[in-house]
Amino acid sequence: MSEYNDSPQVAPNSSTAILCLVAGILGLTIFPVIGSIVALITGPMAKREIKESGGTLGGESLAQVGVILGWIGITLTVLGVCVFGALFAIPFCLAAFGIAAGEFNSYLPLLYLIV
Repeated sequence: MSEYNDSPQVAPNSSTAILCLVAGILGLTIFPVIGSIVALITGPMAKREIKESGGTLGGESLAQVGVILGWIGITLTVLGVCVFGALFAIPFCLAAFGIAAGEFNSYLPLLYLIV
């Protein structure tokens, strides 16, 4: 038996990179805004930690995927807020213009349809 282990040594993953990936996944599922923000904050921290470790830590791809998931979560949140706002702002603006013009009854079915 050989005393030397010939298998290649794999650097352990950075715990910050794992946290970034988990936060990115949670940002798309359970904690939409908070998880995405945590992923965007911890991603660069993990990359810096891995770079400064001199090869003793791995997981840069985990941090990169976490950051990407964080940006996707933020984008979906912004789009959702815009769509939600438009669905409720447009009918109420139409109703407000109808009230100002004295034609509120013509916009009432539209309000019932949207709400």
